[in-house]
Amino acid sequence: MELRTLRYFVAVAEELHFGRAATRLHMTQPPLSRAIRQLEIELGCELLQRSPTGVVLTPAGTSLYKDARALLAQADQARARAVAAAGAAVLTLGTLADSAEQAGATLAATFRERHPGVEIRVHEADFTDPTAGLRSGAADIALTRTPFDRTGLTLRVLHTDPIGVVLRSDDPLATHASVQLEELADRPWFRLPDDTDSAWRAFWMPLGSRTADGPVVRTIHECVQAVLWNGTIGLTMVGHRMPPGLTVIPVADMPSSDLVLAWNSADNNPLVRSFTDIAGTLYRARN
Repeated sequence: MELRTLRYFVAVAEELHFGRAATRLHMTQPPLSRAIRQLEIELGCELLQRSPTGVVLTPAGTSLYKDARALLAQADQARARAVAAAGAAVLTLGTLADSAEQAGATLAATFRERHPGVEIRVHEADFTDPTAGLRSGAADIALTRTPFDRTGLTLRVLHTDPIGVVLRSDDPLATHASVQLEELADRPWFRLPDDTDSAWRAFWMPLGSRTADGPVVRTIHECVQAVLWNGTIGLTMVGHRMPPGLTVIPVADMPSSDLVLAWNSADNNPLVRSFTDIAGTLYRARN
């Protein structure tokens, strides 16, 4: 069995759907299906029960999935050790806003345990660069939020969050269970710099010119202060911890935002692959 085929199988086993697995692997569905079928022929047993809605692991498939994950983890560790021996044991993690805090200490601890000799450097970006340094080459992998221009990047969704509006606690809307975007028109919103990614700007400033101009902000801290001092409003994730005097009310007609890992699609750095696998496993367990 080839490691590449095992990676294909693990993707299908985790997504339980050939189409989603193909998207995750950045390939089309037919060659993925052929590869899994060839693996079943090689092993002489059925690994997946197929249906129009997806797949289900057979007992043999469940057994192989556990072993395949262990083998792939060992392979990634071997690559990472080789990289470390070559003196390249540094991984730069780009973060945006509070994305690193949301990932939690468990991710950092697990990665350190898996790769004790690897130095993690953190590059904190502002709102002008939602790729958190990937575009500029300042980061090897980014922990950030969608949406943004994905050209040339691979994304792995870790968590999906509903969106709310940040208000002062004495705001008339602060006692509502939820609000609509239309209720927020003509209010002063904090603005994003002119050079901000267009997809990011369109999502976080959905009313465009229909809002009154608030201050230009580049960081979460600046957003919070703008609301506290000036009564400016803006969007964030529901459940986001706020300082006293502020609250977050769900916006019923806003789409959700994904917390993602992103990296350059052409990057074959084994440390990046290991980081994404560890994060994916932790978030599946959490969700």
